[in-house]
Amino acid sequence: MNKQNLTPAAFEDRKAAPMLIRNGKLVLSDRVVAGAIAINEGRIHDIVEAEITKPDGEAVPSAVADAACEGFLKEHPEAAVIDANGNYVLPGLVDIHCDAIEKEVQPRPNTLFPLPLALMEFERKLPVHGITTMYHSLSLGVGLSLRGDHYLTGMVDLIGEYSKRRSMIRNLIHLRFEVSHHAGLPIAERYVQEGAVHYLSFMDHSPGMGQYRKAGSFERYVMKNQGVTMDEVRTIVEELAERRQAVDRDRLRALAELARERGIAVASHDDDTPEQVELSIGLGAGVSEFPISMETAHYASGRGMRVCVGAPNIVRGISHDGNLSAIEAIGEGAADLICSDYHPSSMLSAIFKLAETGAADLPSAVRMASLHPAQAMMIDDRVGSIERGKSADIIIVGRYESMPWVTDAIVGGVRVYGAAVRY
Repeated sequence: MNKQNLTPAAFEDRKAAPMLIRNGKLVLSDRVVAGAIAINEGRIHDIVEAEITKPDGEAVPSAVADAACEGFLKEHPEAAVIDANGNYVLPGLVDIHCDAIEKEVQPRPNTLFPLPLALMEFERKLPVHGITTMYHSLSLGVGLSLRGDHYLTGMVDLIGEYSKRRSMIRNLIHLRFEVSHHAGLPIAERYVQEGAVHYLSFMDHSPGMGQYRKAGSFERYVMKNQGVTMDEVRTIVEELAERRQAVDRDRLRALAELARERGIAVASHDDDTPEQVELSIGLGAGVSEFPISMETAHYASGRGMRVCVGAPNIVRGISHDGNLSAIEAIGEGAADLICSDYHPSSMLSAIFKLAETGAADLPSAVRMASLHPAQAMMIDDRVGSIERGKSADIIIVGRYESMPWVTDAIVGGVRVYGAAVRY
């Protein structure tokens, strides 16, 4: 199985100088410790715990830690030193599903901005939210506005070329394929074959299915978000029903197999029954995104699938469609991945809300937005946690009136964002 290329060509041209992050609360995979992180050649060189635990359980400062930090600085006098000021130090977040770039291109119906401008402006926001690896979710769908072939191909090609010249973060592509969009299947096959996409999910956005189970919900969504009339929606629904009857599942399975051979994870979308989960598994899906009910989430998890829920659902405490509660699913062990869905700033807030409400301890909550997504995407040997030898994708997180905010973001050992305001 081939490995995905997570290092944009633009990263190769930037020289990652040695760096030392001191005085932080390091959120490791299984615990939070006071300490420092030494970075060299873009990777985590050493993790230095600043305290040792005595037999009676008391934590005391470690002289060895200070010596290790001073030794690193003596060996690398050119190293940049970042004082975390006692804030949390987390692995960079790995967001496997976010379609917010669509709103950057089209903030209002029929109001389009140039794709290069939208991509550059959207990317600038991501380190601020702690996201260092983004799977931009681009739909090859039913031909509605931005979810048509022209937008998809334009953005996939643009992100590929952009990453060769300039990158703040790791910009990857999540290809969302509408199973009834037969004309788009050759495009999906070509992009998977060429390695131009990095994650593949199968969708069925049809009336009566998934999030559109309720009568009229599909029609209302299309009218509101795409600015079309009721007559146009009727035509869309009729044509969609015809295409859905002609879905070639053998060809979809072949596409999924091709993806897995190239190290590309495969997912289902909006599974609404255990029977639908079985159909998704039959297509080769290993991730279930946004299952509609608790029963379905438990079933998918029990069948060995990774289950992904949305950070906005966690932050708001409710699904915007009135479906599964993400916090309850996590609390019951039926979900283990968090994505931003449509709202990137929710990722970090969701992590801390899970910890504060007791739904998960902080290391567990962080894993759901970093290590677990990396594992699901089969890239955890390189990113997703603070471990020696992994890429130095790190964020420093402070708190303001209980809200988390990123003070520093480091990608591949390069500081790509730093907030001037301290407190």
